Parts: sequence; structure tokens; C-alpha cells
Amino acid sequence: MRKTAIFIILITVVSNALGFLRDIVLSYFYGTTGVSDAYLISLTIPGIIFTFIGVGLSTIFIPVYSSALSEKNQISADKFMNNTINFLLIACSFIAIIGLVFAEESVKLFASGFKGETLRLAVSFTRISVFGIYFSGLIYILNGYLQMKNKFIITVAMGLPFNIIGILFIFLGHKFNIMLLSLGSIASVAVQFLFLLYFAKKQGFRYELILNKDDEYFKKMLNLSLPVILGVSVNQINSLVDQMIASNLVAGGISALNYANKINLSVNTIFVMSVVTMLYPKISKLAAEKNFEELKKSAIETINIIIIIILPITMGILIFSKQIITLLFGRGAFNSLAIEMTSEVLIYFSIGMIGFGLREVLSRVFYSMQDTKTPMLNAAIGLVLNIILNIILSKFLGIGGLALATSISAIFTTILLFISLTIKVGDFSFKKIMGDFTKVLISSVIMALGSQQLFLYFSSRFSSNISLVISILSGVLIYSFLIYILKIDIVTNLVKDWKSKFNI
Repeated sequence: MRKTAIFIILITVVSNALGFLRDIVLSYFYGTTGVSDAYLISLTIPGIIFTFIGVGLSTIFIPVYSSALSEKNQISADKFMNNTINFLLIACSFIAIIGLVFAEESVKLFASGFKGETLRLAVSFTRISVFGIYFSGLIYILNGYLQMKNKFIITVAMGLPFNIIGILFIFLGHKFNIMLLSLGSIASVAVQFLFLLYFAKKQGFRYELILNKDDEYFKKMLNLSLPVILGVSVNQINSLVDQMIASNLVAGGISALNYANKINLSVNTIFVMSVVTMLYPKISKLAAEKNFEELKKSAIETINIIIIIILPITMGILIFSKQIITLLFGRGAFNSLAIEMTSEVLIYFSIGMIGFGLREVLSRVFYSMQDTKTPMLNAAIGLVLNIILNIILSKFLGIGGLALATSISAIFTTILLFISLTIKVGDFSFKKIMGDFTKVLISSVIMALGSQQLFLYFSSRFSSNISLVISILSGVLIYSFLIYILKIDIVTNLVKDWKSKFNI
């Protein structure tokens, strides 16, 4: 299991590195301009409209497919899967038609600050990119199917062809025709779909034209998915509200939010979702067996792992946000103003990283117990809080206020989930978690201050980028030493395992 987890993290790192390269290429050619804003909003509109459906279905697909497999047989489970795929394709067709007919109205709704050429480009891009939802819908189901088959590495690796194709089309769009940007978004998800389909077929998947609305497992999935869909849609609405306000605050505001949030999401994807992907099937099985003590133990261990990883990253970003943005995006059309704007947003996003990470873990615990309503209500509370804080904080902090509002609402809703879970399953070792949290926080602060001093020392001798890399690597060593001497259980046990393995 640990070996698989390491491979997942490594592949995710490579995939996200390619994702950053894609964003770097986009920022190099277009910076934080109306073109990049139009392109990004064209991806956001169909993505947000459909993503909440896809995520909702794929989250519940795994336990329902397992039920069909255990209660009946492989044939029933495969029929349920094909039935889901076919109804999903019908839903995609309705969404695509709506997207085509109301493209301009959608852009005006989601980016009310767009005018003139930016508006025209966004509408044109949207009418092309909306067709990508067909592939996106199928990807969600195939991804869940392969996870059920324990093919975690394949589901993570699908990001590699997606980013490679994306980079190619951004370059072609700049060199030949700007509309190739949107065609590239469709080509990227199409290649992802073909990649997953190939491996799904190797696992025994065979497509059948089945449409049975009375299938008991399909009905069960719809009933369980609705709260998840509503909860995910709330998160997407949060993103939309941020972009709507950003489009009215400053030119390039949407792009700055996007680039900063990409770093935030990459941290979440690499270090949180890699762990959660492995956790979810395990706790789902424990929940089905009513083994809540082991479930809590697994969840607490995962929470501590997330804290150990995310807190030092947060501190590092607070210290080096400007240098990180300069290293990743500071070239071509991405000028000093764009660097300042994006690094400020990144600082405010980083404050909520621990909230984003722990919320993913806690939500999966509820889903494993087939409680989809609690995370939905939690997300609704987060939406209301985020909108109120957006309005207030954006007046004082500009687009940085939008990121800070998102972070505050993430932390607040995470605390609420902790409370709800304690009520549901009993004592959740909150004091122990807070004890480890304090030790990690102290270690992270010392690491950050030490890395900052090292950066100041090395920057007088080397370039800023080289000094940053040296300081970060030194910070990792400082932090590793500190969390070991402070005797955090997970770290102590891991060191013992290594010593035992290598006879040290």
C-alpha cells in the first residue's frame, strides 16, 4: 500500500509539474490579460455546470458499484455502470445545447465585467469548449471503475496526456489561430478519455446500450448523489462568485486568481488527494462492516499526515510567495504587476490550505458512512459565509480579499465538520490531534524563519531562483529534524519502520 502511495504521489507531482508548465506557457504568451481571462472563463462555465454532477456521481458510484457486485454479481454491476454512462451522455447533450444557445448570457452572468473583444472571445471559446463535457462525464465514471479495480496509478497518470496536449495547443493557438486554445481543451479531455478507456477494457469493461431508469442501483446512486451534487455545486458557486467579483475589480483579476489557486489546488492534489484516494475504499469497507473504531483510527492517522505535510507548505508560501510566483510564471507577458497581484492572492489562499485539506478527509468519512447530507449542509454554510466575506473583504483587500474569504470559510466549515463527526461517531481524539498540530506548527514556524534567513544570505551570492531552491531544501531538512525530536507519533513510527527494514 505504501509503495503504491509513493508512486501515486510521484506521478501526481510530475502531472502537476506539467500542469504548471501549461500555465507557464499560457502566462508567457498571454500574461494576465483579457485573452487569458476569456480563455479561463470559457473553461470554467461548462466545467462548473457539469463538474458538480460528475463529482457527485463518481463519489457515490464506487460504493454503489461495490454493493451491486457483492449483493448480486459482476453482470449486474456492469449493467449498472453502462446504464449510468448512457444516462450521463443524455444529460451531457442537454447541457451542451444549453451551453451553445446561452453562451453569451452565461459569460455575462459569470463574468459581468467582460466587455468588447474580451466578451466576444469568451463567448466564442465557450461555444467550442462546451463539447468537452461529453468526455469529462465519461472520465468520471471510468475513473471510479478503475479505482474499484485498485488501479490507482492509472487514474492519477491520466493527467499526463491531458497537460501535454494542453501545452501543445496553447503554443499552436499563439502561433496560428487563437481559437485553437479552445479546441485544445476538447482534445485534452478526449485523450484522457481514450487513455482510461484502454485500461478499463483491459480490466473487463464492455460497453452496452442500456437505459433502465428502474434499475435499483441506479436509483440508489441518484438518491445518494443528490446531496453530494448540491454540496459540490456550492463549492463551484463559490468559485464563480469569486470570478464574477474579480472581473469587476481589476483587469486580469480572474487570471491572477486562477494562477494562485492552481498552486493551492496542486498542493491539495499532490499531498491530500493522493492520500484520500487510498483512504476512501478502505474506510468505506470499514463503515459497511460497522467497524467505527478502526475507521476513526484510519481517519485520525490521515488527518495527522495532512497536518504534517500542509502546515510547513503554508508557512513556506507565506514567506516566499513572491519568489515562488516569479519562479513559476515571471517571464514573457507575465510582468511585475502580475507577479505582485498573483503573489498577494497566493498568500491569502495559503492561509486556508489546512482547511481545504482536512475538509476533503472529513467529507470522505461522512460519505463512507453514506451520510451525504452533513457535508452538503456544511458546504451551504460555507457558501453563505464566503459570499458575505467576499463583499466585505474585497472592498479593503481587492482580489486578495476574495482569496482570504475562501480561506476563512474553508477553516470555519472544517471545524464544523469536526464537531459533526464527533457527535456522529463519538470521541475523535481531538486533544491528541491538537497536540500534534501544535508541535507541527512550532516546527513549521522555526523552519520558515530559518529558510528566510538562509534566502537572505544566499541571495547576495546567487540568483533569486537558485537561492529559493537552496532555502526550500534546507527548510525541508530543518523541519524533518524538528518533527522527529518533538516525538510526533506518526514520524516516530515511520522512523522505527525504516530502521527495522534496513537493520539500523
